[in-house]
Amino acid sequence: MQALSPSAPPVALLARPGRPAVVARTLAELAGPTGGVVELPVRLMWSSERTFDLGDPDDLLWMYENVLRETTRADDLRQLVNGRLLGRVWPMLNLPRGVRQAWEREHPGLRAA
Repeated sequence: MQALSPSAPPVALLARPGRPAVVARTLAELAGPTGGVVELPVRLMWSSERTFDLGDPDDLLWMYENVLRETTRADDLRQLVNGRLLGRVWPMLNLPRGVRQAWEREHPGLRAA
């Protein structure tokens, strides 16, 4: 087995086979809503039930899980996810291993949340 050198670029972590996880550069740039009702675009949620009430904790978790898993665009993260709220719900999110690892690698503070 060949060891990676310390200067080797980091390995891309996947949201699903063939799709790298998309991670925001900073949590502060995530300026999504903290309340109200949000409808996700079809590219993020293929179900006809794409509306989420952010006042309902289960809806909030389900929406964030879908956005973090399905997005291929940083703009989706900035518009739909709120950085402070993400930090609060992070431990409760059910995410693919690659998504969780990618976010925690970029934002180590989430690991402690």
